[in-house]
Amino acid sequence: MSRIGKKPIDIPDKVKASVDGSILTIEGPKGKLEHRAPLGIKIEVKDKSISVSRSSDTKIQKALHGVTRTLIVNMIKGCVEGYLKELDVVGVGFRAQVQGNTLNMQLGFTHPVNFPFPQDIKISTPNPNRIRIEGIDKVKVGEIAAEIRRIFPPEPYKGKGIRYVGEFVRRKQGKAVTK
Repeated sequence: MSRIGKKPIDIPDKVKASVDGSILTIEGPKGKLEHRAPLGIKIEVKDKSISVSRSSDTKIQKALHGVTRTLIVNMIKGCVEGYLKELDVVGVGFRAQVQGNTLNMQLGFTHPVNFPFPQDIKISTPNPNRIRIEGIDKVKVGEIAAEIRRIFPPEPYKGKGIRYVGEFVRRKQGKAVTK
């Protein structure tokens, strides 16, 4: 049996969990999330814990067993604490600002880059070179951060671009240095 999947999940006091067929609903102080269990995976809510079980021992069922449990743990953590990703905008004249539901970025292109984001994700710019992405869904927060980074990934020669806070960009020498 899956070592991760068979562990029961404790439900904190602030969180309400309910199962309706194959749909699990988690509601906490930060918001509400739903998850549809894959075929063959059963989710049960008993007292103050959630247990996940599978119907067969096929390789796919074993994989889905552990993944489903981990997704539920991430949902509970998101509804209680939330998730945060931070990006740095590095470059001369590079900056970002939020205008309504759009992130407006000046990245050295001939035009400003506008990135619309969904209502359930909160994006802020504490200073013009830092972007904070917050939300209760771990997958959405990570995906939005990756999409923003993909607009101008850090380049290895001057280090300009959008990178995660703490990300190391390996720098290369230019051809002018090599003789």
